[in-house]
Amino acid sequence: MARRNKLPITDVVQVLNPFKLKKQRIMNFNPAAGTSVRKPASEILITVFDYSADSCSQIVLNKVEETFKYLESPTLTWINIDGLRKEEVHAVCQQFLIHPLIEEDILSNGQRAKMDEINDRLFCLLPMIYFNKESSSVDLEQVSIVMGKNFVISFQEDPTRDVFDPVRTKLSLKGSRIRNGGADYLCYSLLDVIVDNYFIVMDKLGERIEMMEDLVQHQPNTRTLARINYLRRQVFLFKRAISPVRELVNGFLKSESDLLEDQVTKYYKDVYDHIIQCNDLADNYRDMVLNLQEMYHTQLNLKMNEIMKVLAVVTTLMAPPTLVAGIYGMNFHFMPELEKKYGYYYTLGGMGLLLILMIFIFRKRGWF
Repeated sequence: MARRNKLPITDVVQVLNPFKLKKQRIMNFNPAAGTSVRKPASEILITVFDYSADSCSQIVLNKVEETFKYLESPTLTWINIDGLRKEEVHAVCQQFLIHPLIEEDILSNGQRAKMDEINDRLFCLLPMIYFNKESSSVDLEQVSIVMGKNFVISFQEDPTRDVFDPVRTKLSLKGSRIRNGGADYLCYSLLDVIVDNYFIVMDKLGERIEMMEDLVQHQPNTRTLARINYLRRQVFLFKRAISPVRELVNGFLKSESDLLEDQVTKYYKDVYDHIIQCNDLADNYRDMVLNLQEMYHTQLNLKMNEIMKVLAVVTTLMAPPTLVAGIYGMNFHFMPELEKKYGYYYTLGGMGLLLILMIFIFRKRGWF
């Protein structure tokens, strides 16, 4: 992994402080926690791209019923629905002949990435992943895509953000490949930008891992351990979310649906290669985070060893003077040197010379 410009330790502490994290939004689901019915969205945004090789129109609609006319449209249509409510999703699924099982998956929360083919409709569900800079966390948004002969419908949870801007830009360019392609190429384009965004998130996680390496070396304390554990959970969450996407893309490669043209299959192979690379990098990051925990314990042990070495040296240096002071502190009336005029100073001088001699011997042996 390439080294990057490092932030000061004070900035690292501020970025990776798990005790100041805000609560994640409801869209942040755990792929391993099962599914549940989601809360209805407060607002819905419907955007339609109706296009052909020669023209492209972008329309914002207020009601899902206004999309029904595109079922029999001679042009290709991308219907993007941001915000999910059961009534609207049910109406769209009924009109576009989408199976109730697919409808149930669209409305469910925390689904594992999957791909299905039911009643001449190709369906895939996968996480759209963002990196939250404010909390240094991984945010997941479930995206569902349904493909028919001349349409693609995408269902998103959050109307305020997505990663589809590159697709919108290509649709606005006359003569672009996506304008000359079919619904299968549009579906590929959506999957491609979602998977490409995984690399952006991984790059941010990689930066945090490098920051933590410096933090472990400078501040191996309990707060640093808490930050390592928090980063480990984010990396594991990312890894669990993207792992099934490989099977999803492989489903398109193995599908014999008439909706997929042979010349477009090679593009799905490119997405498959990207998701394999993404999984490999996620495995590397997971190992690096685990190594951070080992590094933390190693640094802690080294710090403890330094402390014990200092204490041992101090104790050893004080042992001879303590012995001499103990001998001359005995309450015997007849002892040599007790009647000496300068005996007290001779004794202190002898203790001092003994300390200097011991320090010289220890330094020569390289003990400290």
